[in-house]
Amino acid sequence: QIALGLVILAIAGARFSVSVRSLRGSWRLGNGNGSLRLPAEVPGCAHTALSRRGLDPYYRFNDVMYRWISLDNWTYSRTFKTPFDIRKWQRINLVFEGVDTVAHILINNVTLGTTDNMFNRYSFDITSVIKEVNFVEVRFLSAISYAAEQSRCHTAYSIPPACPPPVQKGECHANFIRKEQCSFGWDWGPSFPTQGIWKDVRIEAYNYYHLIYFSLTPFFGNTQQWSLEIESIFDVVSSKPIAGLVTVNIPKLQTQQTYNVKLQPGEGSIVLLVNINKSSTVEAWWPNGHGKQTGYNVTTTFTMEAGYQIEKFSKAYFRTVELVQEPIPGSPGLSFYFRINGRPIFIKGSNWIPADSFQDRVTYDKLWLLLKSAADANMNALRVWGGGVYEQDDFYDICDELGIMIWQDFMFACALYPTDQNYLESVRAEVSHQVRRLKSHPSIILWSGNNENEAAIASDWFSIPHADREVYIKDYVLLYVKNIREIVLEDKSRPFVASSPTNGVESVKEGWLSQNPYDTHYGDTHFYDYSSDCWNWTVYPKTRFASEYGFQSWPSFSTLEKVSSTEDWSYTSNFSLHRQHHENGNDQMLQQIGYHFKLPQTTDPIKKFKDTIYLTQVMQAQCTKTETEFYRFSQSEIINGEGHTMGALYWQLNDIWQAPSWASLEYGGKWKLLHYFAQHFFAPLLPVAYEDKGVLYIYGVSDLHTDHELTLKVTVHSWSSLEPVCTLAKDGVTVRAQSAVPIYKESINDLLERCRNCTRKSCVVTFYLVGEGGLRSPTNHHFLSSLKDAVGLEKAQLSAAVSQQDDVYVFDLQTTAVAPFVTLDVGSIKGRFSDNGFLMIEKKKVVVFYPWEPTGAEELEKSLTLTSLMDVA
Repeated sequence: QIALGLVILAIAGARFSVSVRSLRGSWRLGNGNGSLRLPAEVPGCAHTALSRRGLDPYYRFNDVMYRWISLDNWTYSRTFKTPFDIRKWQRINLVFEGVDTVAHILINNVTLGTTDNMFNRYSFDITSVIKEVNFVEVRFLSAISYAAEQSRCHTAYSIPPACPPPVQKGECHANFIRKEQCSFGWDWGPSFPTQGIWKDVRIEAYNYYHLIYFSLTPFFGNTQQWSLEIESIFDVVSSKPIAGLVTVNIPKLQTQQTYNVKLQPGEGSIVLLVNINKSSTVEAWWPNGHGKQTGYNVTTTFTMEAGYQIEKFSKAYFRTVELVQEPIPGSPGLSFYFRINGRPIFIKGSNWIPADSFQDRVTYDKLWLLLKSAADANMNALRVWGGGVYEQDDFYDICDELGIMIWQDFMFACALYPTDQNYLESVRAEVSHQVRRLKSHPSIILWSGNNENEAAIASDWFSIPHADREVYIKDYVLLYVKNIREIVLEDKSRPFVASSPTNGVESVKEGWLSQNPYDTHYGDTHFYDYSSDCWNWTVYPKTRFASEYGFQSWPSFSTLEKVSSTEDWSYTSNFSLHRQHHENGNDQMLQQIGYHFKLPQTTDPIKKFKDTIYLTQVMQAQCTKTETEFYRFSQSEIINGEGHTMGALYWQLNDIWQAPSWASLEYGGKWKLLHYFAQHFFAPLLPVAYEDKGVLYIYGVSDLHTDHELTLKVTVHSWSSLEPVCTLAKDGVTVRAQSAVPIYKESINDLLERCRNCTRKSCVVTFYLVGEGGLRSPTNHHFLSSLKDAVGLEKAQLSAAVSQQDDVYVFDLQTTAVAPFVTLDVGSIKGRFSDNGFLMIEKKKVVVFYPWEPTGAEELEKSLTLTSLMDVA
């Protein structure tokens, strides 16, 4: 079967320069013994090909039921006509941007080679074997059997962990294959070790030379002038050097330069340094909330003596990044913060995991929705976690556009890894490819060698006998320092750390493995604690940088409903246990809820399930808020040698499927309550309260670039009335630029005495900052007791009228009583609210709904459920 109408690109010069033909589209797929044959799309994988036949891998228990798919060996094949005269070209390649993972590649029954790394680009010379009509085959081997075989062959010593914990229902030996590690199962995701062609595949024909990589890297020199390093890497098939001219033109910066260049046979590279015209004003690229994301169009034209031109259109962004690790007065250890364009930036955001188990389902629109939701919640950064994939180009393009900084891990996570020659060579090729592919993106501010592997050795996760430790330390340094770091250092435009968490330069001093990578005086920390009361801020580490922390919750009922059936709708059903991949996760959530809320007592099983889901989301939002606010107000102070916290990245932003997890965005993009809370706790201006030894402290936290004279408004409300008990306005409050300063202090007893008729159990404190020119912070609150002990709360009657205004919908909300954690839910209508999960202390509130797909006021009103804390009985 021959697919026609595919892209042929020929750039005319004196001769044709290159002809590119994509082989995307329809292929055939067959399993190992030939019993299954079906059409398949490329990019794609066996699972998605089968799911087009009506099999939903995410439905109920299908992750385990369909394990056979990953255990089989699948073959992709197709026929194609060569779209050009073969004799006219010196070189013809078959190029795979991504093969997942272990495969033999054949064309016309001739073996071209093999692949064993999902993160590599593979190019095969087919000049001598291509015909007019061709048959191409990609014969896959099960990733599970390959990994097991690699592990069996590694006889010198074991490389732990062998298998994931049983609760994850995963596969073994993920660390022996260069593949998305979490596809073998994780504590928030299913095990689907895919097989397929997951990125573009194409035929490239060319003469003389062909451009493979092209990157732009900005530098700000000592001369206070911007320059741009342009690196171009070619495949040169000519037997002798090729000379020519390169012209670089940046119209907006009145910069044009021409260079004489020479390409050597083989892999030829040209590195040019372009000095930006001194009389042009260069606008820098800034993170979200700190300025614009200006980019400049650049045209680079290669005119070589071989007689044809290559014209490359790209975008240049100008920004500098420094990771500052220096002594802090009054504190042992070192700072750990980022300076962008010379300005210290408090990093606010989350951690990114793959958006789907099947990468071909991750479209531009899905990425845009998730990343825009991050930016809309006032985030300026995400960490691309090391157990997933190096994301697609679209992901980084969107981050460049939205001003989302990326902490980019290399794909190694929670494991030790082999370091035999073949493995290291494969990793070197992977790292070299990914750095060349990604280094033009201003959004990437850091390369990080791995996730938690320094900590794994230091804290002895895998019970390694003391006598054997040296072997694993040697392997660690060989892989991350002598191999990965060596390659990354060629990119001088951003820093590198070997691991996360790490003690940074202190780890380096200790031979790249510190005794305690969780030391709060250095580097970054990961912190999880599910048994302590999360409202107690004293349990949190006063770290320099919090790069992972969080709490689980369940996704909303409308999200679960799509992949479950009626008998699954209970917190203790087999389905609920099956979806929970974190040991005791469901019980930990109930325990955490139990500290401050009453658990649902209703006898209606479905209501009980929905109420429990609601409470897990309230708990997760409140816990993460408490911890994040603690990190934000710790940025400017040192207490007992700890503090100067300059980053808060909670675990995790997004979900890979419909299940309980740490995510703030559900699978499909729906905002959990945590994400609405993040919009507030990451606000550029925010008052934060905490209590210490009976005294209430309020801090003014600001990411704004200038100091502001503001008014702090504090209101005390009784749970039993919509009229405030008392209000206080404190004028002339100075909130300093980019800092956290104490702005209010009062003992709780004095406060309650001042506001007669109030006790800790009967009242709540709310507060906000307001300034000139419409400057206003979100309203924050401080609970004086657990809500299960609150006195005077009654069940509120909540109602909403919905109307359309332009392309948004306005919900006019009314309540008959004070209502904590008011939540609007419109089921599976896609979109988000302007606010949700709020404390309603006034009779009326307006909430706006931003739809992501067409809907109507009537439909919204019909789908709407309103819940507040007292509705959970």
